[in-house]
Amino acid sequence: MTALAQVWDSMRMVVVVPLLRLAIFLSLMMTLMIFVEKVFVGMVSLGVKVFRLKPEKRYRWEPIRPDLEMGNLAYPMVLVQIPMYNEKEVYKLSIGAACGLDWPSDRMIIQVLDDSTDPVVKGLVELECQKWKSQGVKITYEVRDNRKGYKAGALKEGMKHEYVQECDYVAMFDADFQPESDFLLRTIPFLVHNPDIALVQARWKFVNADECMMTRIQEMSLDYHFKIEQEAGSSTFAFFGFNGTAGVWRIKAIADAGGWKDRTTVEDMDLAVRAGLEGWKFVYVGDTHVKSELPSTFKAYRYQQHRWSCGPANLFKKMALEIIMNEKVSVGKKFHLIYSFFFVGKIVAHTVTFIFYCIVIPVTVLVPEVELPQWGVVYIPTLITLCKAFGTPRSIHLVIFWVLFENVMSLHRIKAALTGLLEAGRVNEWIVTEKLGDAHKMKPSTVEANNTEKFKDNSIITQPLIDKPKKPQSRIWHSFYFSEIWVGMFLLFCGCFDLATRRQGYFVYLLLQAIAFLVVGFGYIGTYVPGS
Repeated sequence: MTALAQVWDSMRMVVVVPLLRLAIFLSLMMTLMIFVEKVFVGMVSLGVKVFRLKPEKRYRWEPIRPDLEMGNLAYPMVLVQIPMYNEKEVYKLSIGAACGLDWPSDRMIIQVLDDSTDPVVKGLVELECQKWKSQGVKITYEVRDNRKGYKAGALKEGMKHEYVQECDYVAMFDADFQPESDFLLRTIPFLVHNPDIALVQARWKFVNADECMMTRIQEMSLDYHFKIEQEAGSSTFAFFGFNGTAGVWRIKAIADAGGWKDRTTVEDMDLAVRAGLEGWKFVYVGDTHVKSELPSTFKAYRYQQHRWSCGPANLFKKMALEIIMNEKVSVGKKFHLIYSFFFVGKIVAHTVTFIFYCIVIPVTVLVPEVELPQWGVVYIPTLITLCKAFGTPRSIHLVIFWVLFENVMSLHRIKAALTGLLEAGRVNEWIVTEKLGDAHKMKPSTVEANNTEKFKDNSIITQPLIDKPKKPQSRIWHSFYFSEIWVGMFLLFCGCFDLATRRQGYFVYLLLQAIAFLVVGFGYIGTYVPGS
């Protein structure tokens, strides 16, 4: 034992300590990068609010009204696209909201792009479209015989129809999004009166934010993204990442950017970056809200976060050189894209959250030769947290739970980001985020049940590119998340060690973080849906 202790002491001093100090240095540098970024966007957002620099003041905006001579021709033709994939629980919400938009019916075409593989769902969606069409709404139901390119493929295919040539703008809504009736009246004028604007993005509002702790935490993160990050990007660089829904595009800008591409799982961000490099401007209108649903099961949230973390990293790898070599935009905008938008926002943020708070800090407890500066462990992270938490004042009391849960999710985000950068196995994995609507709260109506039976045998099935794997038989361990459990056990050991030796005094944080990992690992997070 003495010999082993001597070997460990030698390795610790020669290998472990230098590597740990290097990891601490890099982590602190990344922490400072994030801090500077958060302070900058926070100050910009604060300035916009204090000086009331709304988009209507920065750009020309005049309401669109019917003309005495032109009549409804004063309104531009607008295409509304609703991509769907087996959206049984929410298809009525999005179609109904789109059909209820306050816009002349002869100047709007609603296009439902249904990639469903479930024949029952296909039949129900088609029946819903026929119902609205019988009421005078110009709505089309479009299907294709495969899911090539997933959502990007569906949107690209939808733009090929002849009637699209009549349209100047296209509004996009995912299946669970419900725009207010005045959505087009508030967004289209920006595009009509400002020919250099390509995109008008509205803010998401969440109908199920109070469903459980996990949805409250998601609301905090997304509110910061919209209220602070996108506001700052719109105000300073006239650029931000398109969110894939609740936005209106100028169709010409989509064509100039090269159209929809399915090379990554973030086709919306891909299009936004390419359009930005063509010199087009984006506008974020935070006063216009579109209702949507947050994933309330942890399984659905994990899949969503994998796509949202893997796709941007993969896109960064594919477009970094193209951004640098671009000659149509300023050096400042290119720096913003490369450094702030991609590197700090999509790579550094995920890396430092997991590596620093879930690995480096716990390991320092075991290595007494290494110390962490208080400013890098306590003060700066606290300021960063407060900057982000102020986006949702009503949930400020949940900030501790939010931090712990975000650290847990950083495990998946860093894995996804590395997958994107290395183009590893799951780089092109696309799993549609499950929407529950009210399905887990109430039984289907008799009419809907009858319609379901009606379409079981008659609907045409859209064939996926890859056969859907058979659902494995349910086992008790399928409800566990072992990566979270292993990290939780590691943190628990480090916390107990620190408590016993009282070397660093980080045991409070380590034990709380360990509990958070274990709670998630054993599946005690989110909404439970029988059979999911």
